[in-house]
Amino acid sequence: MKFNILTIFPEIFKIFEYGVISKGINNNFSLSCYDIRKHAINKHGQIDAKPYGGGEGMLLMPEPLKQAILDIPKEDKGHVVYLSPQGKQLNQDKVKELSSLKSLTLICGRYEGIDQRFIDNYVDEEISIGDFVMSGGEYAAICLIDSIARNLPGTIGNKNSVDNDSFSNGLLKGPAYTRPEVFEDLEVPKVLLSGNHSKIEAWKATKSLIQTHLRRPDLINKVKLSKKQKKLLEEWESKDIL
Repeated sequence: MKFNILTIFPEIFKIFEYGVISKGINNNFSLSCYDIRKHAINKHGQIDAKPYGGGEGMLLMPEPLKQAILDIPKEDKGHVVYLSPQGKQLNQDKVKELSSLKSLTLICGRYEGIDQRFIDNYVDEEISIGDFVMSGGEYAAICLIDSIARNLPGTIGNKNSVDNDSFSNGLLKGPAYTRPEVFEDLEVPKVLLSGNHSKIEAWKATKSLIQTHLRRPDLINKVKLSKKQKKLLEEWESKDIL
């Protein structure tokens, strides 16, 4: 898979030289940055201007963005995404959808955004990573690339780690424990030490369901629960189980 990034700060993406995602670069995927500043409209390096009609801040101008995206080989451009607060909010289903593409081009906005005409002519989709404000689209792009790369074969050594992540089945993961068995008078749940795999899996499934119900009830409403899961929630709400 090819990731193309339009940005005014290519150096930010050196973060992918570290961690498990770094193992996938040049193996499972490639990452190329295209510096919008290289296409400034004058000798002063101008790439932004005040918005027509007034308003706060500056906007990235369409010409530098256009020239930057034309630097990408036509066959490598693929699906073009603008990281934007106006976009549809990212979720795991969208991550999996994007991970099936051969090429993805990400537009990183700055200042107060980018000229709408560039969006109209060159962007296929706008995506938001959440209802909050950041200083640039680079950080949103990093989140998106990381989440997609995890789903590419060979990036994560243990495929089950990806398949069982939070949101992979629409639910949150339950609590997890490691050594020591007792920490500040708190013990690891006995079932996890039992060696009974069927009981352990049942415990994890129950805790995942309850954790989601308590912390993200909005997710529960989006998942088609089995009769067994519905019964578990009913029993928990009536305090028959802990």
